[in-house]
Amino acid sequence: MSTSTSKTSAALGTAADGYQHHPKQGLAKLALGAIGVVYGDIGTSPLYAMKEVFVGHHPLAVDQLHIFGVVSLIFWSLAMIVTLKYVLIILRADNNGEGGSLALLALIQRRTGGGRWGPSLVILGVLATALFFGDCMITPAVSVLSAVEGLATVEQGFNAFVIPIAVVILMGLFYIQSSGTARVGRFFGPIMLVYFMTLTVLGVINILGRPDILMAIDPRWAVRFVMTDGMLAFLALGSVVLAVTGAEALYADMGHFGRRPIEVAWLYLVFPALMVNYLGQGALLLDQPDAAKNPFFLMASEDWRLPLVILSTMATVIASQAVITGAFSVVQQAVQLGLMPRLRIEHTSAAEAGQIYIPVVNWALMVMVLLLIFGFRESSNLAAAYGIAVTGTMFISTFMVGVLIRRVWQWPAWATWLFVGLFLLIDGAYFASNLTKVPDGGWFPLLVGAVVFTALTTWSTGRKLMIDRLRDAAMPIKVFIASAATSASRVPGTAVFMTSTAEGVPHALLHNLKHNKVLHDRIILLTVAIADQPYWPDAERVKHEELGHGFHRVVLRFGFMEEPNVPFALKNAYGPGAEVKMMDTSFFLSRQTLIASERPGMALWREKLFAWMLRNAESAMEFFRLPSNRVVELGSQVEI
Repeated sequence: MSTSTSKTSAALGTAADGYQHHPKQGLAKLALGAIGVVYGDIGTSPLYAMKEVFVGHHPLAVDQLHIFGVVSLIFWSLAMIVTLKYVLIILRADNNGEGGSLALLALIQRRTGGGRWGPSLVILGVLATALFFGDCMITPAVSVLSAVEGLATVEQGFNAFVIPIAVVILMGLFYIQSSGTARVGRFFGPIMLVYFMTLTVLGVINILGRPDILMAIDPRWAVRFVMTDGMLAFLALGSVVLAVTGAEALYADMGHFGRRPIEVAWLYLVFPALMVNYLGQGALLLDQPDAAKNPFFLMASEDWRLPLVILSTMATVIASQAVITGAFSVVQQAVQLGLMPRLRIEHTSAAEAGQIYIPVVNWALMVMVLLLIFGFRESSNLAAAYGIAVTGTMFISTFMVGVLIRRVWQWPAWATWLFVGLFLLIDGAYFASNLTKVPDGGWFPLLVGAVVFTALTTWSTGRKLMIDRLRDAAMPIKVFIASAATSASRVPGTAVFMTSTAEGVPHALLHNLKHNKVLHDRIILLTVAIADQPYWPDAERVKHEELGHGFHRVVLRFGFMEEPNVPFALKNAYGPGAEVKMMDTSFFLSRQTLIASERPGMALWREKLFAWMLRNAESAMEFFRLPSNRVVELGSQVEI
């Protein structure tokens, strides 16, 4: 590659096609899967976005100025926020193929070393992650409810069945998650393709009746709307933003399909279909202002309305899939980066490492979604809660990407400030508008975000305190070897003592010697280190140091998207002398019992919360895939 080409690739933030981590599938197949999984959320926005603008909590007059102004705002929001910011810029900020706020945070820290912005970036990344979980709960509830409510346009008597039908559909969706993203994507992709074609056909039919609606693409209509009716235009932004919900899941889901398939699907199918449909809804409202009560379903004739409700309901199930798969990816990243306790993570595809299923997250999301449906009961009520989490995440991502394009991609200062200033203005306006919804339900995603943020920061801080306390109490390894190696009895075999820090003597080793009075012929002090990149090269996975007298210090490195399989890694390591045979190897784990104390560290209630989280984390034996019949656990107490 020439020097100029390399510089160009670096400036854009990538040097690959974006789907290099998915070599077993072609671009077309991955793009179809992305349509089925990634674009379900944003694809179903036409079901409720226009309706909420005109009949929601801050209704607008259904006249030419407001119709043209709203359609213009939607078009330019999709063009600027989704197309320019996310698809063309943020998707290039992939951490070796992975996306999402935490992957972006890890990428910046790895490439810049943190610097003076390091602590602030960590807080922003964790806050964006916390808000994302609020979105993951609201999206399935509002999407499915809005589609099933379309039954009322077919027959008013169906109203009583809306909530039971929505509950059954959502329970079924969460039940099939264990089948894996690949299978779900293959099933949903063709359905979503038909759905987007239907959006286009409905839009074209209505546009042909009022072709003057095409003038709404002119941004001057948006400006005229704002200048004429400033306060209502500001409040309307809280509903207009519903048209771009799903952009943040688009980035988080990148690890499932790669950048290029997601980009192709948006530019050539999803964006045109969405915009044609919004124009069609505007055209319908010009002729039939009363259709504002549900413009999406009223675009179709009565004969086609029931099939449209069925198709839309299937599409909203797919909308829920987008945020569920995104949640799995984000949780896995948080666990590996030390922001959450260890959880059981199941890989659902032998070919694609990014396709995973996390049972506890799946069922927790299902419970919260069902509680939302029973609590809010209507999509319009949920729409008031929708948007704050999305716009908050978008607002935070602008700051993080600003640091990335300046410090990592090395854009000129003027270009960086132009990007940051433009999107802080756009995202800030949407976020401020959504803050007016707090009394009407917007408190829910803020509450969820606060709870998740507290949990993530408590685990991260508590883990650091625990490691520091263990390090302070640890005996220097050289002193231990000099005193114990010659005095203790040696027995055949290999003993692996796992320790969270590559310094000092593990507590399990001290307890084993104290109680059993023996040392194995070969002792491996093993530390598993999770890197801030998704995948770690196999050739560099093992770092080995021989300490003498049969003692070895070994560090195994894994990426934050990898499964840390310790026995497999040790078996393929040539560092510690002869091959590590599992039948001759015992793994010693130290299980800490935390005692909350008044020592400087965290507030007492946070220390108790951390202790509870530690007790309920998945055991190290299961997380590191250790053979259950070769594991010995030794307990100790630690004050934090």
